[in-house]
Amino acid sequence: MYRHILIATDGSERASKGVQHGLELAARLQAQATVLTVSEPINTGFDDALGWSAVATSLPDFQNARNEAARKVLDAAAAEGAQAGVTPQLLHVADRYAAETIVDTAERQGCDLIVMASHGRRALGRLLLGSQTSEVLARCGVPVLVIR
Repeated sequence: MYRHILIATDGSERASKGVQHGLELAARLQAQATVLTVSEPINTGFDDALGWSAVATSLPDFQNARNEAARKVLDAAAAEGAQAGVTPQLLHVADRYAAETIVDTAERQGCDLIVMASHGRRALGRLLLGSQTSEVLARCGVPVLVIR
């Protein structure tokens, strides 16, 4: 049925349910699994034309902290995968927006299912699903399994 499942996570408690579900599904289907976490560009509140975002994202402390946070998210997913009997590919993409990266990654890697939580850290953006989930559903031709 599904041969390659993309599992998107931001490391939140809600997203961890999606990771668990996606990895268990991959194990049952003997499918390949890719776990993706995205570090969005910093939003300083200033127009990017002023150059604030570029300055902030070039700071080594910011980049190191962001990479460390992503590593922790992916390490947790790897441990969850081991528990489920799956060795997922782990992927961190920095300085891109989550929904666009999820869609691009699914298409580029030939994934035939995306698993993601209904909302994560940005839950206030949308009342029912979450802004990233809604955008992926609107933009992607790949089936999306939303975990609540």
